[in-house]
Amino acid sequence: MRWCGIRCMFLYLLGIPLALGSYWGLLVLVPMMAVVIWRLFDEEELLARGLPGYAEYERAVRWRLIPGIF
Repeated sequence: MRWCGIRCMFLYLLGIPLALGSYWGLLVLVPMMAVVIWRLFDEEELLARGLPGYAEYERAVRWRLIPGIF
């Protein structure tokens, strides 16, 4: 799994509105997740082009966020 910090951020984005009882806060969860996943793909492309060895690392560590799924 390559992006542990982003996975934790998703849990944070889900947990804070639930902890505060603000279910309206859950409405921003899906758009925020979409933006972060778009950024993840963009950053991986940049790293693969500019960082020697990152392409091999991507092949060795297959999953991005959820082991066995994505």
